[in-house]
Amino acid sequence: MATPSLSQGNARVAIYARVSTTHGQDVTLQTRELKQFAEVRGWTIVAEFRDKGICGAKDSRPELNRLMIAAKRRQFDLVLCWKLDRFGRSLRHLVNALAELEAVGVAFVSLTDNLDLSTPAGRLMFQVIAAMGEFERELTRERVRAGLRHARANGKRLGRPRVGADGRQVTALRKAGRSWREICEQTGLSKGTAQRAYCAHKSALSLPKNRCGHVSSGV
Repeated sequence: MATPSLSQGNARVAIYARVSTTHGQDVTLQTRELKQFAEVRGWTIVAEFRDKGICGAKDSRPELNRLMIAAKRRQFDLVLCWKLDRFGRSLRHLVNALAELEAVGVAFVSLTDNLDLSTPAGRLMFQVIAAMGEFERELTRERVRAGLRHARANGKRLGRPRVGADGRQVTALRKAGRSWREICEQTGLSKGTAQRAYCAHKSALSLPKNRCGHVSSGV
C-alpha cells in the first residue's frame, strides 16, 4: 500500500518519544517540538506514545508495541518521532518497522533527521537505509560463519551438548576427579557446555537435582 501524501494537512498523527533514563531526561523536550511541527502543518495529533526509562537496544518497548498495533488498525495516518534512534532499537529493527508502517499505508516522519517517507526523497532515503540494514545483516552472518570456522579449526564441538556421549564422558571424568578446566581441554567442550552435558546426563539417570547443584562451582 502506498504511503499517503501529507502535504495538504488534516492528517491524523501519532507522536512517539523515548528516553533511556528517567534521571535528567524528559520526553517533554521531544514532544514539545513534535507538537509544534505538527501544528504548523495543520496535522491533528490523535495519540501519544511515550517510553520512559527504556534502553534503545531493549527488545520490548511497551509504548512502541502499542503504536505498531494501532498503526495496523489505521488509527492514524502518520507516525512522528523526534529522531530515528528514538524509534528504532537497531538498523534492522528500524528497517522492518518502517516497512510495516509503509505496508499498512501509515507515513513516517523523523523531525531532526529530515526524513519524510510520504515524499519521493524520503522513500529514496528509506531504500538507502534498507540497503544499509541488509549490508549489516550480511556482515553479521559473515562474522558468525568466520567464528564457526575458527571454532571447528580449533577442535571445538558446536551445537547443543549430546546427553549421551558428552554427558557420559564428562560424568566419568568428574568421577575421576578431573577439574572443569581439564575436562574442557580433554573433550574440546566449553565449560558451560560441559556443565550442561553433565547435568543433563544426571537428569537422564533420574538422579535428584541437588546432585547437580555443585556443577557451577566446580574446581
